[in-house]
Amino acid sequence: MNEEFIIFGFPEETKEFRNYTIDRENMNEETIQKLETIHTTYKLQRTNCNYNQYDYMVDKYCKFNSMSNFWSLFYALDNIVDLSDPDTSLPNSIHALQTAEAIRNDNLPDWFVLCGLIHDMGKIIYLYGNDTDGTSKTTQWSIVGDTFITGCKIPDDIILPEYNTLNMDHNDNSKYTMNCGLEKCKVSFGHDEYMYRILLANNHTMPIEAEYIIRYHSLYAWHSGSSYDYLANSMDCNMKRVVQEFNKYDLYTKNDNNTIKWTSELKNYYTNLIKKYISKDLLIYY
Repeated sequence: MNEEFIIFGFPEETKEFRNYTIDRENMNEETIQKLETIHTTYKLQRTNCNYNQYDYMVDKYCKFNSMSNFWSLFYALDNIVDLSDPDTSLPNSIHALQTAEAIRNDNLPDWFVLCGLIHDMGKIIYLYGNDTDGTSKTTQWSIVGDTFITGCKIPDDIILPEYNTLNMDHNDNSKYTMNCGLEKCKVSFGHDEYMYRILLANNHTMPIEAEYIIRYHSLYAWHSGSSYDYLANSMDCNMKRVVQEFNKYDLYTKNDNNTIKWTSELKNYYTNLIKKYISKDLLIYY
């Protein structure tokens, strides 16, 4: 565990987050339509994301033969809204800044702040995705949503478990051994895995805690529960609390009335972090 990382407290929130229940009697039509889109996205995710599809996606999308300016890619998040998220309708670029600034205001390490900025940046995959793969701006089932481990039974405490039986891997014949470690598991492909592999391709210098945050922050059934503890090894157990702490900032900073504006000071601050940990000339493979 990185010695400079200290768990900070977080205020108790009163707003209800992650509510996926459709209440047709008490919700307005706009909210109902949004939740119906969320359900459709998860239904398609559980149907299509599986052990073999993971290999297909990695082979197709993770060769990283292109290079671009970091900020050009980041600003592409201005044009995508997460279709699986009931808690915000803001572009992902704003959510990223909300998360990062909340972390910075709590005086956490600068690499942790950078994780806040880039944790959802893998959603830029939509730039060259398509509807068939679930990687387009309008069809996001292989970009967004709570992830799950493919090749084994999907746990009942995952969000919207009613769609689990649609998955071809949802049986008792696990492809993994006890405590094999998350590294040996194929988590359903999405923006987490894509951004994790982007960081590796660019030889980032953040600590391993950052890799866990980026790669597993959507794996709620692991970091917010115990369903996958039978697959976790000692490293995973040590890292879980870091991902849990990050999740507080990822979730509770969502506020559509708090649209933080970019300033030259903010741009300079985050540019320096990118140069420090990812690329000194701001050019990255993606």
